Amino acid sequence: MNRADLASLRRDYAGQPLTRAAVDADPFVQFGRWLDEALSAEITDANAMTIATVDADCHPSSRVVLLKGFDHAGFVFFTNYESKKGSDLATNPYISLSFFWPQLHRQVLIRGVAEKVSQDESETYFRSRPYDSRLAAWASKQSSVIESRADLEAEFEEMRQRFGDDVPLPPFWGGFRIIPSRIEFWQGRASRLHDRLVYRSIDDLWIIERLSP
Repeated sequence: MNRADLASLRRDYAGQPLTRAAVDADPFVQFGRWLDEALSAEITDANAMTIATVDADCHPSSRVVLLKGFDHAGFVFFTNYESKKGSDLATNPYISLSFFWPQLHRQVLIRGVAEKVSQDESETYFRSRPYDSRLAAWASKQSSVIESRADLEAEFEEMRQRFGDDVPLPPFWGGFRIIPSRIEFWQGRASRLHDRLVYRSIDDLWIIERLSP
C-alpha cells in the first residue's frame, strides 16, 4: 500500500459494547480500569497522551507526552516550564488530552485546566528519573532554536561536569496537573456505530451522557 491508497485505507472495529450500566459512576475509576487493561495488553507506551494547547494568538499546538500519575485531583505530566507547552499554558491554562489504544479500539478524550504541581511533587518525580534524563533537563532549552546537535551534546557534558552525581531539580522544570471538566470514553464498534460516553462535571457532580458517533 502507498499514499495513493489512503482514501481506501480503513478497518472495521470490533470492540465490546460500552454501556452506561457497565461503566463506573466515577470517571477516574473508569479511566483506571481502561488504563489497567491497556497496560495488561502490553500496548507500547500505554501512558502516552496527545496534549493540545493554544497560545496567545489562538494558534493550537499538539504533541505527545507521558502520563506520570493520576488521581481524583487530576492527570499529571512533567515538562520544561519554558517550553512551548509551558508558555502556552502560562497564557491560556485550558488544555485537552487524548489517549489512543488501537489494539483495544479505544480512545479517552479529556478537557480541563492545567495548574502547576507543588515543588515537592516535582522534586520527588525528578529524583526518580534516570541520571542522564536529569542532566538532559538542564541541558535542553526546550523549544528554543539551537545551532547544532553538537552544541546540545556539549551542553549535556557541561552539565555532567557541573553537577557530578547530584543533579538538582531545575527551577524551570516541573509538573502540570490537568483538572478535568469533561472526560469521554470512546469504544470503536462495527459499521462506525461507535460507543461514546461522556462525563461532564456540573456543580462538583459527574453526569454521564451518550453521544452519537
